[in-house]
Amino acid sequence: MARNGKPRLSVFKGREAKLNKAILHILALESGLSIRQVCRKVRTYKGLEHTRYRVVNRRIKALEQEGCLELVEAKKTWQGFKAKHYELTVKAYLALAIETVDFEALLNSEKQEKMAALLASILDIATSF
Repeated sequence: MARNGKPRLSVFKGREAKLNKAILHILALESGLSIRQVCRKVRTYKGLEHTRYRVVNRRIKALEQEGCLELVEAKKTWQGFKAKHYELTVKAYLALAIETVDFEALLNSEKQEKMAALLASILDIATSF
């Protein structure tokens, strides 16, 4: 648990948390980007201005191994190289949603029907393991 009472997901823990979050936000806004395009956009984030391409490349490969990213296509660039384009999976969208939800406000919500549906969905997923 984090200090504010929210659970911290493994994607957003450790040394690479800030870069992971930046990569996921970039790909959530613009899907189907190459590693070089993601790297250029990462460098616009505060604190990540001097991030090297190889670090972003390594993070994207790790996020792909974790199941957060998937390869969409490999396009040939005008220089003659093949550039792999990535997009987020459902797991990554869910991780971003969980990261932004205020659970205290959710529990204090007046929408009982929606909370019951959410509880049913969570229990259905939890019991299917």
